[in-house]
Amino acid sequence: MDLSLADLEQAVSIRRHISALESRLASLLGRRAGAAKTGGGRRQLSAAARAKFAAAARARWARERARRGRSKTTATRAPRKRRLSAAGRKRLSDLMKARWAERRRAERK
Repeated sequence: MDLSLADLEQAVSIRRHISALESRLASLLGRRAGAAKTGGGRRQLSAAARAKFAAAARARWARERARRGRSKTTATRAPRKRRLSAAGRKRLSDLMKARWAERRRAERK
């Protein structure tokens, strides 16, 4: 987009005019110029309001756990590991030994 010097000067002039009009409008409305409300950001909650929300959330989760028939401790406990008996371990070991012996026999041929 190539602009000539005359076009750039005209654009600057229009921008200055707009700024002047905005400042006049702001002074009529009783605000500082350029201090338009953006509406962004998060609202601030008091500590009491946060505590109220947290208590309500805890109560909701307690109701949900009660509905599912679980207590607080069972919901957080990790599932028990399944342990291998000595006989089961020996059986798996023997199977692996046989599998590796078969592989060694196949490689020799």
